[in-house]
Amino acid sequence: MAMNQQNSDNFLHQTGAAKRSVAQKVGAFTRSSLGKSLGLVLLGAGVATAGTQLLAPSRPVTQATQVSTTVAPATTTTPAIVSQLPPIAATNPNFVTNVVKQVGPAVVRIDASRTVRNRSARNDDPFFRDFWGQSPMEPQQERTERGLGSGFIASSDGRIITNSHVVDGADTVEVTLKDGRKLQGRVLGSDPVTDVAVVKVDATDLPTVTLSNSDQIQPGEWAIAIGNPLGLDNTVTVGIISATGRSSGDAGIPDKRVDFIQTDAAINPGNSGGPLMNERGEVIGMNTAIRADAQGIGFAIPINTIQRIADQLASKGKAEHAYLGVQMTTLSPQIKQEVNSNSNIGFNINEEQGVLVMRVVDGSPADRAGLRAGDVVRRVNGQEVTTADQLQKLVGESKVGDTLQVELSREGRNQTIAVRTGDYPAELSQPN
Repeated sequence: MAMNQQNSDNFLHQTGAAKRSVAQKVGAFTRSSLGKSLGLVLLGAGVATAGTQLLAPSRPVTQATQVSTTVAPATTTTPAIVSQLPPIAATNPNFVTNVVKQVGPAVVRIDASRTVRNRSARNDDPFFRDFWGQSPMEPQQERTERGLGSGFIASSDGRIITNSHVVDGADTVEVTLKDGRKLQGRVLGSDPVTDVAVVKVDATDLPTVTLSNSDQIQPGEWAIAIGNPLGLDNTVTVGIISATGRSSGDAGIPDKRVDFIQTDAAINPGNSGGPLMNERGEVIGMNTAIRADAQGIGFAIPINTIQRIADQLASKGKAEHAYLGVQMTTLSPQIKQEVNSNSNIGFNINEEQGVLVMRVVDGSPADRAGLRAGDVVRRVNGQEVTTADQLQKLVGESKVGDTLQVELSREGRNQTIAVRTGDYPAELSQPN
């Protein structure tokens, strides 16, 4: 979680996906072991910001400071989140008011804080700074950083869903209900790969939300957001679903494994973790990011993804993600030409369609199975793949330990390689 001493939110500036030549992309990988300009199956560097992420593609990526969160695993397996309230009739001309009345009590404010220790500059002798990195006599100082976000109650016994970046690194988490009650919360689990977290408060008979099926939503449907933007509690905004299935690259958040919902409902810093609902008051997603270079472009994590991850966090304290360990890009005639005309790349290709493997991470499941840079993936488990996003989604939907039959073309010859997925390395989920 990134928290600001003066403000209720920090902004995470992330560079949007830019169209660059393959030579530039490969060059970037010589400078970084985890380049983000191409589609990755190994995505997952942690997000760190309290409130809504502000994505500024024209500015460099900055990662806010994080400290580790002590996860308290649940002592018993928590049942899946289920819808508990009847749908609201969308034919009512005041359907937004009805949604707010029914769902508003289940939307909470989350205030998180942590203590940060650093050293004051007492000795300016350059010898000490150069040799030690700091003066050996500098005393420790403490300061408290605070952050603000939103959340929604998923179970009447106090299980709350919010964004990982709202509570990551928090020493204390305070949950404020709409009726004014303040409850201390503890983080059951936090998953930076999908930006989902579960917080538990000790309470009973709490109001809860109703969950929808996010696979069924379509562009043009109503979208209603409730949250605490900039500390303005219980703010309601309305718009539509602008698009579905936005990849992390499309959304400008390349370190996430999520196909986002895009909405034009107004979302601002502090909305992070709050629900995005349909016209019946059912939660279809969780607001998590906005684009700084545009108006009316916000992103929410689909509720089906949230439910799957939240169940793992509540029962095991962590979420597992299948991992191959390849850097890849969608093949096209232009990519083919650029690859074959660049002698520094080290391989040539004959195909013009498929998913081109640009790099295989040493020691990864893909490396152990024998995948190579220059391979062109055509099918996985018999399912055709033509884009890097499709391949990433197939891997993301598999389980750790599953064996994937990867059909590929290598130097013009077809072959099939069995790859057993691994668990996503924890170090890849941490900020750079």
